[in-house]
Amino acid sequence: MERLGFIGLGIMGQGMAANLVGAGHEVHIWNRTQSKMETLVERGAVAETSAAEVARHSELIFICVSDTPDVEEVILGEEGVLIGAHEGALVVDMSTIRPSTAQALSQRLEREGLHMLDAPVSGGSEGAAAGTLAIMVGGDQDQVDRAMPFLTAMGNRITHVGGPGHGQMAKMVNQILVVGHALAMSEALLFAQAGGLDLDKTLEAVSGGAAGSWMLSHRGPQILDRDWRPGFTIDLQQKDLRLALEQAEDMGVPLMGTSVIHQLYGTLQQAGLGGEGNHALIKALERLAGFEVGDDATSA
Repeated sequence: MERLGFIGLGIMGQGMAANLVGAGHEVHIWNRTQSKMETLVERGAVAETSAAEVARHSELIFICVSDTPDVEEVILGEEGVLIGAHEGALVVDMSTIRPSTAQALSQRLEREGLHMLDAPVSGGSEGAAAGTLAIMVGGDQDQVDRAMPFLTAMGNRITHVGGPGHGQMAKMVNQILVVGHALAMSEALLFAQAGGLDLDKTLEAVSGGAAGSWMLSHRGPQILDRDWRPGFTIDLQQKDLRLALEQAEDMGVPLMGTSVIHQLYGTLQQAGLGGEGNHALIKALERLAGFEVGDDATSA
């Protein structure tokens, strides 16, 4: 069995790496914040001192970090994966980054005798912990087959969508849909509140029909409880939307709704709410409406 490496133990990576360890794999880990490795070490993972050291001890190296520059640094930096990786090693980047960067990194690693897949994920921290993520994979079929036994420990829907960079393009599609659903949910709950409906019963009534969505089922109840703990933060959501809007501009594709949502999230960041869950989008609309969901004074 090939030895595994995992770099990046944040809100998503922690659960993903834990599932690899739990499946019985030898997993070498590294994270810039050392304390985030402690729980996994207690469960059997091996802590390393750098990304390069992870690569030296691994045949497959998984990466899940915040943004495009972070991935470039982890792979190409002075203590990066490229310094320590053995010929034939496979790098699986599960971050969300620019598709063009994913393509360029894949080409660079191939020239060095290495392989790469871009495999961003969706499903929030709950999906990462439960091993039920949706994983969108770009790269060569042979390498997808090689990674599949390990991807299935982290997700229950793995789709090979195309060549290098196509996983990232599919993730952009995913994020456009996610925030669109978040806006629709926010507007609908405000409408229900103003109309005097019982919000719990309304949520139950609509979640199982044509209006149902993952966002509504998972984040709707959190909104009603005024629970802003993140499955995915506003700051990370904004980063993904920025990437989607940049890509859309390059392709000449209009994303009017996504652009408006990006601006609404921006007002929440300015208010210091960037660390809250992306379902806190409703707070921007509540400020415009002049009332909050759960405020009995607004009921008709």
